[in-house]
Amino acid sequence: MNKTLKLLLTAASATALMALSGCDKPAGESTAKPAESIWVSDAARKRADIYTDYTLTSDLSHLSDNQRKMISLLIDASQIMDDLYWQQAYGDKDKLLSSLTDEKALSFVRKNYGPWDRLDGDKPFLKGVGEKPLGANFYPTDMTKAEFEAYDNPDKVGLYSVLRRNDAGQLTVIPYHILYKAELTEAADLLRKAAGYADNAEFKNYLLMRAEAITTDDYQPSDFVWMDMKSNPVEMVIGAIETYEDLLFGYRAAYEAYVLIKDPVWSERLARFTAVLPELQKGLPVPAAYKAETPGTDSDLNAYDVIYYGGHSNAGSKTIAINLPNDEEVQLKKGTRRLQLKNAMRAKFDKILLPIAGVLIAPEQRKHVTFNAFFSNTMFHEVSHGLGIKQTLTGKGPVRLALKDAASSFEEGKADLLGLYMIKKLYEKGDITDGVMMDYYVTFVTSIFRSSRFGASSAHGKANMVRFNYFLDMGAFAKNKDGFYEVNAEKFNIAMNSLGNLLLTIQGDGDYARAKELLNTKGIMSPTLKADLDKLKKANIPVDINFIQGKTVLGLE
Repeated sequence: MNKTLKLLLTAASATALMALSGCDKPAGESTAKPAESIWVSDAARKRADIYTDYTLTSDLSHLSDNQRKMISLLIDASQIMDDLYWQQAYGDKDKLLSSLTDEKALSFVRKNYGPWDRLDGDKPFLKGVGEKPLGANFYPTDMTKAEFEAYDNPDKVGLYSVLRRNDAGQLTVIPYHILYKAELTEAADLLRKAAGYADNAEFKNYLLMRAEAITTDDYQPSDFVWMDMKSNPVEMVIGAIETYEDLLFGYRAAYEAYVLIKDPVWSERLARFTAVLPELQKGLPVPAAYKAETPGTDSDLNAYDVIYYGGHSNAGSKTIAINLPNDEEVQLKKGTRRLQLKNAMRAKFDKILLPIAGVLIAPEQRKHVTFNAFFSNTMFHEVSHGLGIKQTLTGKGPVRLALKDAASSFEEGKADLLGLYMIKKLYEKGDITDGVMMDYYVTFVTSIFRSSRFGASSAHGKANMVRFNYFLDMGAFAKNKDGFYEVNAEKFNIAMNSLGNLLLTIQGDGDYARAKELLNTKGIMSPTLKADLDKLKKANIPVDINFIQGKTVLGLE
């Protein structure tokens, strides 16, 4: 086998494994060490308790026997995506896990898909573990940015490949479908077998095409087919999708999967909103050139119970809404599909958001923290990924490539701001009638505290820091004499439009330098915010959810 294909374990991974292995001791001398000795600190060990368990279930009684068999196979395929994500994020999972005897450490490593705390800036939490490589396991750990820029290969920025060194030590590109051929072939076979049990013809076709996609790295045909699915009661998202794991450049897509059950009642309530996207695009608070693109309207909004997470979607903070596909051409021609994960959303609202409001929000405004507002803010965040601009106005190509490692943070920040903008416009038109606008504003601010606890290393984390610092400077919210936060609706509107304009303009210009300047000055954890988050820690409020999931939980075994 070519040496290149054997390089699945990063240098950081090897360091971690060596540090966790013991030394020989004289006969009769105990080799046992206190479990705490493998942790970098007692504080790191205590962080292993930041997750609260939640069982992922849904009512499957309305599904046929064939559909239940199909779901079982979809979960099997999802587990393969989970294993592939381990390879991309870390390396040799089995070797790492088998080296650990501390049950708490083992559990925390599983939640983080490696020995780095994803919700604390990717800090190592086990002794002897080096810093997490910014490029995860997508690039050689000794590769510099200068070497990458000098590497003359157009495929070096591809979504579906890794960079490795060949026998001569030179950089080379290896497509996913070659590097992970055995695993992808097995997953594709499971999808084809599942398709044989599908009662819905559109979903059957999608599964067959997605099987082809993951074994060829050609996802676009199946993305177009996925956009046309409207009536399938079971949903599957699978493949190499998001680029958040690649913190070096934001180029590489990581493997993940979801298995979902559609909620027809809630979905009916959401169906009417996608038609207003072109109108809302025209009203964005930016010059005409920055909103000249027309978003696709063949989109849909639906609510689901998610019954299985795999890979990137299950690492660290859990996704509560999906907006796909990411392919810019598909988005412009067809729009996107927005999947709201209602049961996961409810878990975070009940177990995390409401307790946060009780600690940080002024008592007289806590009534404005509502599940409907949380659901809508999250939903319109996903809808707003379809607004704005996908291609730069300056000839620098797609925004995703022009803004490099800053692209994901800007896209998430844009979606947050434009989601609120959409809600306000629809509320003013009478299309949204639930509650009052203060519900959406106060819930939005409370959610900033919830998401800020994920740290500043992720795209969502940096976007949260920018928003918190910018809004605080603008007086959109402030602490009262008792130390609780109060929202000022008038100043909130001004800050919302101002920051939205800034983000959209930088995206349209493809101005990487300006993007990095904003992230470096505003995308940081301020002393004020850190003190607030410390209050939540002292109150023992969970940071995120750990899912108890699988076929046993669902009664499929």
